[in-house]
Amino acid sequence: MYDFRPADDTPKPEAYRQLVDAASALTAGEHDSIANMANVAALLWEFLPDLNWAGFYRMVDGELVLGPFHGRPACIRIPLGQGVCGAAAQSGESQLVKDVHAFPGHIACDSASASELVVPVLRGSAVVAVIDLDSPSKARFDSEDRAGIEALAKAIADRI
Repeated sequence: MYDFRPADDTPKPEAYRQLVDAASALTAGEHDSIANMANVAALLWEFLPDLNWAGFYRMVDGELVLGPFHGRPACIRIPLGQGVCGAAAQSGESQLVKDVHAFPGHIACDSASASELVVPVLRGSAVVAVIDLDSPSKARFDSEDRAGIEALAKAIADRI
């Protein structure tokens, strides 16, 4: 049995270090990208409070396609440049959105989502996936969350 959840009073930077360590341990030696994304999505769901969606969109033939996740059913395909995920995939830059309803072109897969953090997973300069986190709370994510998920994306880039 795996039990990776940090203590509730763990400072964010330390919790993210533990998350990266856990993801690295779970994906070490496994070459199946879907299995690795599934375990990392489960870790995100377990580690991070106040989420209503956590998972991956994979880059397939020039568009984002739904990958492993936890949460309510989601949009299956997202064109580059559309919504928060499409913006992250097209630009190759993280998108931290405090109020998704104010984001131009936001795609509302779950009407309960109020804020979102999307981090591209890069292999070299190519986006191979994005990590997508949604919260029902406005301004749920901050720069520490972005830095932590960017560290995670870098750690698993060659495993997904």
